[in-house]
Amino acid sequence: MVTLANQDIIVVILFFGVILGVGFYAGKRDKNSSEDYILSGRKLGLFLFVLTNVATWYGGILGVGEFTYRYGIFSWVTQGLPYYLFAILFALFFAEKIRGASLFTIPEKILERFGKKPALFAGILIFILVSPAPYLLMIGNLISLIFNTNLAVSLLIGLLLSSIYLFKGGYSADIFTDAVEFFVMFAGFIVIVATAYFTLGGVDYLTENLPVTHLDPTGGESPFYMLVWFLIALWTFADPGFHQRCYAAKSGKVAKWGLIISVLFWALFDFLTTTTGLYSRASNPEMANPVLSFPLLAEKILGPGLKGLFYAALFATIMSTLNSFLFLSGVTFGRDIIKNNANQNNDALSNRYVKIGIVVAALISLLISMYFTSVIEIWYVFGSICIPGLIFPIFGSYFPAFAIKKKYVIHQMVIAVLLGIIWYFIREMLPQETWIYNVEPMIIGLLGGGSFYIWGKENRPNKLRRIKN
Repeated sequence: MVTLANQDIIVVILFFGVILGVGFYAGKRDKNSSEDYILSGRKLGLFLFVLTNVATWYGGILGVGEFTYRYGIFSWVTQGLPYYLFAILFALFFAEKIRGASLFTIPEKILERFGKKPALFAGILIFILVSPAPYLLMIGNLISLIFNTNLAVSLLIGLLLSSIYLFKGGYSADIFTDAVEFFVMFAGFIVIVATAYFTLGGVDYLTENLPVTHLDPTGGESPFYMLVWFLIALWTFADPGFHQRCYAAKSGKVAKWGLIISVLFWALFDFLTTTTGLYSRASNPEMANPVLSFPLLAEKILGPGLKGLFYAALFATIMSTLNSFLFLSGVTFGRDIIKNNANQNNDALSNRYVKIGIVVAALISLLISMYFTSVIEIWYVFGSICIPGLIFPIFGSYFPAFAIKKKYVIHQMVIAVLLGIIWYFIREMLPQETWIYNVEPMIIGLLGGGSFYIWGKENRPNKLRRIKN
């Protein structure tokens, strides 16, 4: 339980009011076409592209706090560095191709290239992968911590604050609320890092009060464990949010440079969040629930008013991703699962499916949030199982040289996912001290899917030329 002064409560409530106001204002114009409702008319400029891209990427802020508290700068090595690399590669090799395709979703591209069954399966995997559950769990915990409410009630409040304006405003509401949240999240973390530095001390304080492993880039973990987090960063290529923003950009150049500029802001924000996590561990080494490491550090060092700003920053960071993932889940469910089966081309009906999808995603997320207790566990399990089934078809959709025969694609996707699931359960029965226990499910999924991919690869030059033309 934390205590907020009146000034803090006013700041947090003001933040919620601004977000709701901006969200509803962005949706005041009727958006009848799917292009308007789902992609904001494909008019997203560089400035807003960067703001929404950066804000959306950091929804797992309490998970970052938990990870940094437990493992130190290993958090940055696994949650920051590989994503910079893959985001730049995505910008250089995918962004302009995606914008040029002028589609709506990843499964639509897979449908265009490989057919209906792979597209439907991709839609199901993406619906699982972009589950808002981790972010709902975080915002529920935060609301419960601040206002001492029941977790179930807190989860419902978090859902309403993050989604109610999406039904009318669609993607435009998502973009403009993200833009506000970008500035709030940076302001809050700059304040807490500066306060910690002047209140607790600088580098010497951290060195003296942190375990040695917290300043070790490997965090004392096994190479296999590090490898799987690098492989999970392949999520960048399968991230529906990246694809959505590229589809919505004014041009391919906006998409490309928007991603590259975003990396610079990610690096700055990673510095702020990692430093905050290190200060939290150094100042409170016996914390019972590391998911709350950021809020409890704020409780310890921030005064009235500043504490409210920091809590607003936490809410901003989580809500910017929660609302985006709710909307992405709705789009995936509406266009890639329902519409894929119904073959409907009516925009009004398609938009209605998306709204139904938002509700379905919200309900499923509520159930998942009540089952899992660790944000990291949700990321880890969902990412390990789903990503191997998506990586190869996505590459094959945009680069014919990486494609396999259409009749093999669905088999490759299913094999990659099933092997990961099977190994996940088998691994739990193995002794933890054995080397084979350290072989992660994602590695098995990628190896199995990759082996099938090699076997089924299209390698006839005349056919590749025909595809390219």
